[in-house]
Amino acid sequence: MTPDVTCVRAKETALEAAKKMKDLGVGALPICGADERLKGMLTDRDIVVKVLGAGKDPAKVKAGDLAQGDVVTIGADDDAEEILHTMSQHQVRRLPVIDGHVLVGVVAQADVARALPDPTVGDLLEAISA
Repeated sequence: MTPDVTCVRAKETALEAAKKMKDLGVGALPICGADERLKGMLTDRDIVVKVLGAGKDPAKVKAGDLAQGDVVTIGADDDAEEILHTMSQHQVRRLPVIDGHVLVGVVAQADVARALPDPTVGDLLEAISA
């Protein structure tokens, strides 16, 4: 897990989010509301496809407007098996880690790949990419 994750606020623009991603060297950021609760995940692909590709102005589109559906998360005390199951079931490459309602980190597909044996990682990659 990557701890101390930086959020993009729901009221910040897609342009501000893109600048944060560049500065932090990441391809995704959790979207957090004014109440500090997780609202979703924003990826660089979301910005390209849903904003730029749709001809929208990234300086006007709010990050919170790009959050969609229920946020898929795992708990801080969940084990590797639960992480694998959740990533596979929801076909996601990144999972916000919460403790109660507080965001404490993000587990990425790369974190799983480094921590688990090769056959398990292969099964995960296949399930996510299906």
